[in-house]
Amino acid sequence: MAAVLTVNFDELGVRPGQRVLDMGAGAGRHAFELYRRGAEVVAFDQDAGELENVATMFAAMEHEGEAPAGTSATTVAGDALQMPFPDEHFDMVVASEIMEHLPEDEKAMHELVRVLKPGGRAVVTVPSWFPERVCWALSDTYHANEGGHVRIYTIDELEGKLGNAGLVPVFRRHAHALHSPYWWLKCAVGPENNDHPLPQAYHRLLVWDMMSRPWITRFAEELLDPVIGKSVAVYLSKPKVAVPRA
Repeated sequence: MAAVLTVNFDELGVRPGQRVLDMGAGAGRHAFELYRRGAEVVAFDQDAGELENVATMFAAMEHEGEAPAGTSATTVAGDALQMPFPDEHFDMVVASEIMEHLPEDEKAMHELVRVLKPGGRAVVTVPSWFPERVCWALSDTYHANEGGHVRIYTIDELEGKLGNAGLVPVFRRHAHALHSPYWWLKCAVGPENNDHPLPQAYHRLLVWDMMSRPWITRFAEELLDPVIGKSVAVYLSKPKVAVPRA
C-alpha cells in the first residue's frame, strides 16, 4: 500500500544532497521519500527495533535503485530531548506526529532548532485540534496508553512554542481529511476492535483511494482538509541571525 505522507516535500523544498533529519521517524514513511529524492537522510527514533526495519528498507531501496546514486540513508536511535548530533548539522528537519507524544515537547523543539542550520527549514506535524478532540471524546483508550498522545494542540499553541524555540512559521497545511472519519469510527467501536465491519469497510475505501487516487476523492479531500484534516503541518524557517526574545 502506498505510504501516507503528511509532509509535502515539494513545498518544503527538498533538494538532492541536502542533509535532512527525520526526527521521530517511526516506520520511516517520510525518511523513505526523502531518500528517493536524493537527500542525505538520517532516520532518528527511540525505538531501535523499528529502526532495524527502516534500515532494512533503506538497503532494499539502494539495491533496487530507488534512490539516486551517491546519496545515503542511515538510522540513529536516541532520545529526542538530547539528540547525538552537533549544533547546526542539518539543512532540514522533519518532525511528523512526534510532539504530541512528548511530555517535554518544548525541550524537543529546542533540540530541533539546535541541530538545524541557520537559514534551514523545518516542518512539524501534529494531529489537528478538532478531529483529535472528537477522538478523545469517543475513547480514552485512543490516547491514554503508554506512548500515547499527551496533549491536543491548537495551531496557535504549536506555532507559539515553535516560535519561542527560535523558528519562524512560514505557512501551514492541513492534510488527510478522509482519514478523520475512519479514526472516529475506530474510537466509537473501540480502537482495539479490529473486526467491526464499519471501520473495516472504511479502511478498504481508504486503501482504494490511496492506490487509485481518483479525482473525486482528491477534490473532496482538498475541500475538507481545512475543516477536518486529521493532521496539520507547520512549515518553518530558522533565521540566519538569532532573533532576540523578551
